[in-house]
Amino acid sequence: MPTLSKSELRNELRAGRLRPVYVLCGAETYLRNAAARHIADLAFGEGDLRDFNDDEYSLTRPDAMKDALAAAEQMPMMASRRVIRVSDVRVAATAQKDTLKEENEEALNAYLSKPSPDTILIFVADELSGNRKISKLLSKHAPLVEFERLAGPELERWANKEFSTLNSTVDGKVLRNLLALVGSDLNRLSNEIAKLSAASLPGGEVTQDLVDQLVERSNQTDHFQLTNLLMSGRSKEALTVLQKILDDGAEPLALLGLIAFNYRKLAATVGRVNPERLKKAIARTAAADLAIKTSVGGGGPAGARLQLEQLVLETIMSGQK
Repeated sequence: MPTLSKSELRNELRAGRLRPVYVLCGAETYLRNAAARHIADLAFGEGDLRDFNDDEYSLTRPDAMKDALAAAEQMPMMASRRVIRVSDVRVAATAQKDTLKEENEEALNAYLSKPSPDTILIFVADELSGNRKISKLLSKHAPLVEFERLAGPELERWANKEFSTLNSTVDGKVLRNLLALVGSDLNRLSNEIAKLSAASLPGGEVTQDLVDQLVERSNQTDHFQLTNLLMSGRSKEALTVLQKILDDGAEPLALLGLIAFNYRKLAATVGRVNPERLKKAIARTAAADLAIKTSVGGGGPAGARLQLEQLVLETIMSGQK
């Protein structure tokens, strides 16, 4: 069974096409879980008794997979379909961490080879090691849809759409600062957007002042630490902190803006840093900003990350001359 992209899944669902089995996986849990709910919503029509036919089984409980397959074989009760969601699915590189156990393979293969036409079975996976036999069994019989964390313009589009849905607007610079503070975790980001949108009423404009007042600066310590490491010439530690910030979902351009802001604060502190070194660091930050915007060395997240790593190394090297 081929892998489905998120857009292909969306198009199928818009066309009303539902498959008997889905495997939804990936690090972006907000969109992944939303897709599972949306599939379930589409499975039931007006008049269907959903409460009797919509069940979830967590594989953190022993025998949950056995119970889920037994439920999938049952006829719907006063509805056109049953929906069975199997959550907390994990097939790790080693069997010790699995929640979908090898002992379920035979029963799972039997069901997937001939799934019930009256049931939609949805696997919601936290981890699926492609080298494991049971993962290959799932992908053989069901479309696999991977939900990766959003980044760059895609993340900005998603956030803008959320603001628009809540009848609010946000300037591009303010949005990038928000993303740098919150990261790419859509669960938290959606909560922050809802909070900011409510606070922006009645006008509906989300300003930087609102972000400063209402958004917890969970990443701020990392940004200050990175700036201080750049100024102190500690390259190894600076690269480690940079990797953590980016892995937490910070947007590269917004991160550069925060570093520049920190530099301005340092410039106002007489005697704290060497003025010439700070001047070089600010110039290098501006050069990195231009390089990312013009895709020097490659576009996309990989190119932006490369420019930030180069920024760290060149800032430290220039300060040592």
